Amino acid sequence: MPTTRASAFEQTVRSCVPRERTKDMPRPSSGHLALQKMEGTWEGQETMHPSQWDPKGGVAIGRNRHTLGLGGFALIIDYEQERDGKVTFTGHGVYTYDPSKNQYCLHWFDCLGSPPEVFVGGFDGDVMTLTHGGPGMHARMTYDLSIPNTLRGQMEMSPDGEEWKVLFEAVYKRTG
Repeated sequence: MPTTRASAFEQTVRSCVPRERTKDMPRPSSGHLALQKMEGTWEGQETMHPSQWDPKGGVAIGRNRHTLGLGGFALIIDYEQERDGKVTFTGHGVYTYDPSKNQYCLHWFDCLGSPPEVFVGGFDGDVMTLTHGGPGMHARMTYDLSIPNTLRGQMEMSPDGEEWKVLFEAVYKRTG
């Protein structure tokens, strides 16, 4: 049976840690395990609303690959958006969970070259809401996983954190 990258990594880690220590190694908490809901490959239609980044708005195809990593302590995201047959936007994110704060954190990097954005928030049932705030720009990302094999997403933007406008809405289906 071929060795996968994850199992090869796990084998390397096991070989570096004395056998008697492995029983004391941290294990993902239930909060970390909740990230498994988002694991997989997702594709779907995105409706872009007119904004300063996209004055006309329009429709795009979004593709997300969500992979559990770091022993189950993180969910790693690779994203691309396609319009008119061309990839027009890419991003990379890492979700983590802080049990001491009962809070999720997304570190987001994208092809716009902005400094990394940090979103924080949590789950309410099957809905995860994360926010990012900074001078002149606040963002709120919502993921709804209440329908099996469907990930509904919405991003809202606000100059002040008070008045929000939808930047995009999406419905992704699990493809893998």
